[in-house]
Amino acid sequence: MRFVHGNDIQLLRSGKEYFPALELAIDNAKHEIYLQAYIYEHDVTGIRIGNALINAAQRGVSVNILLDGFGSQYLPKRYVRTLRNAGIKLMFYRPKISPWTFKTNRLRRLHSKVAVIDGEIAFVGGINIIDDTNTPSQIPPRIDYAVRIEGNLLPAISASFHKLWRRLEWMHLHSLYVPPIKEITHRPHRGNGIKAAYVIRDNILHRRDIENAYLRAIKTAKTEILIANAYFIPGRKFRKAIIDAAQRGVKVRLLLQGRKEYFLMFATHAFYNEFLDNGIEIYEYRKSFMHSKVAVIDDDWATVGSSNIDPFSLLLSREANVIIRDRAFTAELHAELEFLIQNGGLAITPQEWVKASIIKRLASWVAYGMVRFFLGVIGYAKEK
Repeated sequence: MRFVHGNDIQLLRSGKEYFPALELAIDNAKHEIYLQAYIYEHDVTGIRIGNALINAAQRGVSVNILLDGFGSQYLPKRYVRTLRNAGIKLMFYRPKISPWTFKTNRLRRLHSKVAVIDGEIAFVGGINIIDDTNTPSQIPPRIDYAVRIEGNLLPAISASFHKLWRRLEWMHLHSLYVPPIKEITHRPHRGNGIKAAYVIRDNILHRRDIENAYLRAIKTAKTEILIANAYFIPGRKFRKAIIDAAQRGVKVRLLLQGRKEYFLMFATHAFYNEFLDNGIEIYEYRKSFMHSKVAVIDDDWATVGSSNIDPFSLLLSREANVIIRDRAFTAELHAELEFLIQNGGLAITPQEWVKASIIKRLASWVAYGMVRFFLGVIGYAKEK
């Protein structure tokens, strides 16, 4: 992980702030657009962003879209043809899905959400191309975050995207590649002085980079750890790190999704006793659908990205986070999470959890056992 100075980084709150910023950047693009997402929905937002991408392609901008084959499996084929017919180069990451078999390679999904415009503006976060109100079986709106970046971090983000694109087109024998625009030169950028690092997780050279970034910050935390994560099933090392932090006097708070999408998410409850017994505060956000993957540690460390703290993100998927070392940005994100805790967060106290129904607690251990079994089947039997 390499931190670089000289970045302008803006926090974007959910789609209501993200999509207008992304659309503006697309509308102003002159050379090249790369967009990477797990889910692309053919809803109001998907069509809106799609129209902006089509307009960019028709005025001569090289538009390149990479979508996950599983997450975007329901994107209508006719709409995919519409995008391609407009001159957009679109590929699917691992298009062969295997819902009834545990084939490890088909479970390794593209879960990152990244956009790079002209090599000058980047967006990184947890927001898919889907409307905030498009939350089947959940209460809208979706709560999520992204960052808009300009500055010296751009070369690392652009290089990572180009490298993945070239590798995939070679693997799939696509003739879609357009060389990086020569006119784009990355000049040293003073920005507003924000220091940041771009951290990815893949299954080759960066298998534990995001998890290790969390662990380093947690192990050196002095005052506070506040993690807001939609899918929180941490491994042994992560659990030990936050418990150790709490035992040495660090205030540790977890803001978790209170509205469960899948049965396996109940595995999170299996750790509640251990966390509560060690002084870790737990809040469940139940006002609407929380999809966040962010954290703040002390007063000068923050992360925004796509990675959950669960086996699927930390052991299988391709993820992307930005780590930010800046007091002003950390304070802004911290205030946002405090607002969610105070306006929609339900505190889970040791007394209330002891009173929880036996069925609920039993379900948590059944779900956790299923997660452990799943990891064993796909070759990750030893929990990390």
